[in-house]
Amino acid sequence: MATEYQPPVADYAFLYGEAFGLDVVARATGGELTAEDATDIIAGAGEFAASVLAPLQEAGDREGARLVDGDVRLPAGFAEAYRAFVEAGWVTAEAPVSAGGDGLPGSVRAGLGEIWNASNAAFALCWLLTAGQIHALDAAASDALRETYLSKLVSGEWTGTMNLTEPDAGTDLGAIRTMATPREDGSYAIRGQKIFITWGDHDVAENIVHLVLARTPGAPDGAKGLSLFVAPRVLVNPDGTLGARNAVTTVALEHKLGIHGSPTCVLSYEDATGYLVGELGGGLAGMFVMMNSARIGMGFQATGIADRALQQAQAYAADRIQGRVLGRDGVAPIAEHPDVRRLLLSMRSDVFAMRALGVYVADLFDRAESDPALLPLAEFFVPILKGWATENAVALTSDAIQVHGGMGFIEETGVAQHYRDARIMPIYEGTTAIQSNDLIGRKVIRNQGATAAELFAQVEQTVADLRAVAGAADAGAAAGDEGATAGATGAVAGRAADRLERAAASARRATADLIGFAESPRDAHAVSVPYLMLLGVLAGGWMHGLAVVAVAAHDDAAAEDAGRLTLADFYGAHHLPRVHALAETVASGETA
Repeated sequence: MATEYQPPVADYAFLYGEAFGLDVVARATGGELTAEDATDIIAGAGEFAASVLAPLQEAGDREGARLVDGDVRLPAGFAEAYRAFVEAGWVTAEAPVSAGGDGLPGSVRAGLGEIWNASNAAFALCWLLTAGQIHALDAAASDALRETYLSKLVSGEWTGTMNLTEPDAGTDLGAIRTMATPREDGSYAIRGQKIFITWGDHDVAENIVHLVLARTPGAPDGAKGLSLFVAPRVLVNPDGTLGARNAVTTVALEHKLGIHGSPTCVLSYEDATGYLVGELGGGLAGMFVMMNSARIGMGFQATGIADRALQQAQAYAADRIQGRVLGRDGVAPIAEHPDVRRLLLSMRSDVFAMRALGVYVADLFDRAESDPALLPLAEFFVPILKGWATENAVALTSDAIQVHGGMGFIEETGVAQHYRDARIMPIYEGTTAIQSNDLIGRKVIRNQGATAAELFAQVEQTVADLRAVAGAADAGAAAGDEGATAGATGAVAGRAADRLERAAASARRATADLIGFAESPRDAHAVSVPYLMLLGVLAGGWMHGLAVVAVAAHDDAAAEDAGRLTLADFYGAHHLPRVHALAETVASGETA
């Protein structure tokens, strides 16, 4: 059975108030909210998630979504949980102010995204897609569509979906054949089939708003011929009340490896009524707003599922007695076995790195709203966060099974569900290769590595800060006034500086090698995923370096300080060296 979910409140308090050298929440909100306020929000969300969402996770996995007489029925308790979620104000709180929401800053939404997904990833997907549609409609919808649809999404009364994929048009969106034919009243008749539609039908809200990519008669072939449409499950009368059912039919539910409580639908549009969002031919640009939001959300989802698996592995290892433990007298739990301890430290160090990077990237987007010069760096991190974090989550949930041994392979323990749920994450919202192609093509080679160089410069500044910490500790020791904590911090800082400096140098070389493949694009694309993972691992080491610097600023050691230093040291020794191996792979290009 799964362990009780424990929200990572202390980590978020540290990330919001200390890890980045200042109160990032106060900076983002102009002082309206502080790190302390944000931590209270995270704690409240954690209590809600642990008491309302987490108890439904296993039952939702076992029962799954069902198609009954053409309508989807979700697992018992999901509808009540959704109503509680809305009534508690979480939907409106996260929606942007420009759309009518409360506009919590991105750093706080990062924490909430982790918590919703850690407690119940299948349930959380409903809000993740709705949030993405809110951003898309906020960016492009007319006043009439905003009043009719956006307001209901922000209130939580209705939910939203993303309709891109078709049987013959997966990654290649230009192959979409769904047709939207204009009518005299200004609406469009949409005809076609969409597959893999997350939360495409359900019984938890009174209406579902589908955001549909389709082409219009006479539109050019390919992506330039695509437009974006809103098509509600239930049509809306002029006075705002709900009318007749739209001609959107749920043909089937996909039978999946995981996230069973999340209905993944095949939808058939049979001259369904839709309304144009934005300009004709501008569909892909509008949909990318939603896709970008979802890709960032995948980073938070990956962190949440990985942390839930970690918590379960730690609890099991702390209780399980098996075999004689080297270096321990008497009976000891398997958590004391050297390799199990290594696995748990590995998972903990990766989860912290993912969590910290999620906060950093979300805050970067917040800052970019007032300082557009930051936008290229923020967008640079989107494929890294999505690709690296989701690939990590698969590995970490697999490690959680390994900690359990044979019991991890048995469904009754519950840990296998995390692995099954995580496996889709490197695939949907753009596979890891799609993310890495975007990274190298649009964000590295196109500007000759200028944005990557900005990242490396920030990493190298942290190296200098770590050296200052190590130097201060050495000076204190020479003066005879160095405490044990300062000495430990200085030693970790020194090792972190050396390791991070070498890793940044390898990353610079790999970037130069990648840019050198500009005239042989197959070479560049063949190693784009290793390059993305290289930058993810480096960013994780940078996050740990920032944590060490923040710990060094403490006058008195906090209870968590020793643990943070241990995780930073472990990450530097066990994970960061992968940068060098990946750099060698990048240099090789495509091999026969």
